Amino acid sequence: MEPSSKDNFLATINHRQPSRVIVDFGSTGVTGIHVIIVEKLREYYGLEKRPVRVIEPFQMLGEIDEELRAAMGVDVIGLFGENNMFGIPSRDWKHHRTFWGQEVLIPGNFNYTSNDNGDIFIHPEGDVSVPPSAMMPKSGYFFDAVERQEPVDDSKLMVEDNLEEFTPITDHDVAYWKGQAESVAGSGKGIMASLGGTALGDIALVPGLNLKHPKGIRGVAEWYVSTLIREDFIREIYDRETDIAIENLKKINEAAGDKIDTVFICGTDFGTQSSTFCSPETYERVWHPYYKKVNDWIHLNTGWKTFKHSCGAVESFMELFIRSGFDIINPVQINAANMDTASLKKKYGDRLVFWGGGVDTQGAFAFGKPAEVKEQVKKQCSILNENGGFVFNTVHNIQANVPFGNVVAMLEALKEL
Repeated sequence: MEPSSKDNFLATINHRQPSRVIVDFGSTGVTGIHVIIVEKLREYYGLEKRPVRVIEPFQMLGEIDEELRAAMGVDVIGLFGENNMFGIPSRDWKHHRTFWGQEVLIPGNFNYTSNDNGDIFIHPEGDVSVPPSAMMPKSGYFFDAVERQEPVDDSKLMVEDNLEEFTPITDHDVAYWKGQAESVAGSGKGIMASLGGTALGDIALVPGLNLKHPKGIRGVAEWYVSTLIREDFIREIYDRETDIAIENLKKINEAAGDKIDTVFICGTDFGTQSSTFCSPETYERVWHPYYKKVNDWIHLNTGWKTFKHSCGAVESFMELFIRSGFDIINPVQINAANMDTASLKKKYGDRLVFWGGGVDTQGAFAFGKPAEVKEQVKKQCSILNENGGFVFNTVHNIQANVPFGNVVAMLEALKEL
C-alpha cells in the first residue's frame, strides 16, 4: 500500500526515505504564495473562481485551501494564530480590490487609509485613529513596515517595553489552538503550527506592527546596533521572552500537542548574500542559550520538530543551529555563498531537515525559462531528498511577478518526480 501523505511527511522529517518528495506551499509565512499566483493556480487547476483570502497581509500571501492543496499535491497544513501580524483577527472576510485590479478577501477589521499619492496605510488592530504601522506603495505588491521608533534614551530603556507583545496565553487562546488542531485531525497531512511568542529578534516583528504605540527599541537599524552595543539588554529581553514562551507552550501542548508535528520557532535572519550579520561568537552569546532553552523544552516534552528560518549564506551557522536544538532549517538559499546543496546534504543532512531550496527564486525561477526551472527542480530534489530530510519549497515565498509558466514548470517537475 502506498504510504499516506502524513506517513511520508513523518518519514522525511525523521530522516527516513519517503516514497516521494514531500511538498509544502503555504504552511508558514515564509513558504507561501502571493495572492496573484494563488488566483492563477486556481484557474490553472479549474477550481471554482472566487476571491482569494489574504491570510498574511504584510506579504499579501494567499490561502492554499483544501482543494488547492489537493490539486498541487501539498503534504503540509499550516496553523496560524487568531490575529495576523497587524493584530487583526483573520475572520469576517470582506472584499477588497488591490492596486493591480485583483478582487481579494481581507479580514473585516483590515481598515486602511491613503495619502495623496494613492499609497495605502494599514493601522494596528485596524484602528485608524492611531499612526499606521505599514504602507503599500501604489506600485507595490505587499506592505513595508512604517517605523515608529521614538528617540532612544538609554537611561530610560526598560526590558518590559520590548515585551509588550510577549504575554501569557489566555484561556481563549488555548481554546483557539485546541480548535485549530482538532480541525485538521484526520486530515492525512503533516501539521505545522506557527504558535508565536518564540521569535527572538525577528526583524519583521521588531517594529511592533500589531502595537498601537510601540515602546522600546523598534527601529530595524537601532535593533541591529543594539545587539552589539546593548548586548546585555537584548539578552535579558530574550531570557524573559523564552520564559513566557515556555509557559505558553506548556498550555498549548496540553490542549493540542499530539495533533501538531512541527512548530515554527523563529524567523530571525542571520545571513546576507555573501556572509552573516554577526559572528558565530555573537550568536553563541546572544541567541544560542535562549533558542536551546525553548528547543530543549519542546524535545523533552513533546513530539514536535522545531523549524528555524534564516535567509542567506548561513553554512557557517549550521552546526550552531544544530547545537541550539533546531531540527529544520529554511529556506536553504541556494544562490548565497557556500550554500551548495550537495555539500550541505553531505555535512548536515542526517541532522537537519532542509525545508526549501527546491528552486532559486532569485535566478531561474524569476528570470529563466520553464525548461531551466524543471531541470533545477529535479536536480535539487535528487540531491536533497536522498534518505529523507527534505521538504520541497522554493527559496522563500513565491512572489507576485514570477512568470506563471515557471510556476507550472515547477509543479510539472514535481509531478514527474
